[in-house]
Amino acid sequence: MIDILKRLLGNNDNGHKAGGLNNEHDLTVAICALFVEMGRIDETFTEKEMVAVIDILTEKYGLAREEIDALMAEADRELKESVDLWQFARVINDNFSNGRKEKLIERLWRIVYVDGKMDAHEHYLMNKLSNLLRLSHKQMIDAKLKVLHGDESANR
Repeated sequence: MIDILKRLLGNNDNGHKAGGLNNEHDLTVAICALFVEMGRIDETFTEKEMVAVIDILTEKYGLAREEIDALMAEADRELKESVDLWQFARVINDNFSNGRKEKLIERLWRIVYVDGKMDAHEHYLMNKLSNLLRLSHKQMIDAKLKVLHGDESANR
C-alpha cells in the first residue's frame, strides 16, 4: 500500500510531497472523494462517469483496479460522514502546489464532460471546488477549455 501511495504522490506534476503516511493516505482519499462527488453530484453516477474516474485513477495515478475499488469505497464512506467538501480541499491545499491543483481541476472537468455536457449541479460543484482549492476563476476556465478542446496537457 505504501508503494501505491508513493506512486500516487510522485513528482510527476512538479508538486511537493506530503509529510507522512497518514497525510498521503488522507490525500489519496481526498482526491478520490472529489472524483466520486463530481460523478454523483447530479444524483446519478453513470457508467461513463465511473469509467472516467477509474481511468483517471489508473492512467494518472497508476492504481490497480482492486486498489481503486478499495479507495472508492473509503472515499464514499468519508463523503457520507463529512458535513461538506472543505475537509477534502484542506488536505489537498496543504499538500499540493498550485500546478497540481490545476491538474486536479482538469481531471474533474474530464468527469464533468464525459457525457458531453455540464448540468447545473456540476457547474455549481466546479465553482465551489475551485474556490475551496484557492484557484482563480481564470484557472478554472483555462482547465475547462483544455478539456473541451482536447489539449493533451489536460490529459497528463
